[in-house]
Amino acid sequence: MGFEDFEPIFGEPKVEWASAQAQDSDPLPPFLFRVHASDPSHLTIHVTDFHSNTWEAVKSVVQLEDMRDNIGIGGSWSEFVDYVIASIKSEDLKLVMEGHSNSGGAAYAKLVGQKLKGMPLIFISLTKLVDSAASEAMANLSLELFKAFKNMRFLLREEQEQTIQLTKVISAEKEKNETIQSQLDYYSKRQKFQKMNATDKADVSAPPMINGLQNSPDKLKDQDAGSTKVTNRVVPAFRRAKVRGAFLQDTEDDKDN
Repeated sequence: MGFEDFEPIFGEPKVEWASAQAQDSDPLPPFLFRVHASDPSHLTIHVTDFHSNTWEAVKSVVQLEDMRDNIGIGGSWSEFVDYVIASIKSEDLKLVMEGHSNSGGAAYAKLVGQKLKGMPLIFISLTKLVDSAASEAMANLSLELFKAFKNMRFLLREEQEQTIQLTKVISAEKEKNETIQSQLDYYSKRQKFQKMNATDKADVSAPPMINGLQNSPDKLKDQDAGSTKVTNRVVPAFRRAKVRGAFLQDTEDDKDN
């Protein structure tokens, strides 16, 4: 139970005065905060406007356990830490200040946040830093923020390089697929053309069709036999050709003469 793997959190809280009158009379500059694990047993929070308001809170595991009991959040320790982190990262996290300090700025401040509306609020009281302590806190926050920015930029460049490499791989695969598809289309058209040529050749070499039926060798043989029989048939006498000239017929008068 500790903060060995805790990642630093940076953000900008909403700033307001506890008193409505002070809110109207004293406009506030923007603030930045940083939450980090100063060691495995402590969380350290710094909030500053880089002018006259710099605040600090250091919470041990025991103090956070007491906060957990006061708020009334059940569950495991890790679930409670997750709730605190989510509340700090919330866009509705507020820095509430009140009073006026002799060193300038507000006299008191606290962070107020919740994971979601309607859920329990967390309150973290802050201690005002002045002089060298405030300067050191501002310097550390600025330096750590710059380191986080550099790390983020490095991760962004690394991701961009991976994206470029992935784009090249995708482009190469796309070109490869297009080449394969082109070859498939070519072979498909070639095969279709060969089938069409084979069909045309088969139609030319086939025997002619008569009355929708193909003249097979047996059919042609039967036709030839029938023709021979017709040629050798004897023509009846009454169908023979008549002899040209007069046809003489004996009559009864000729017989008498």
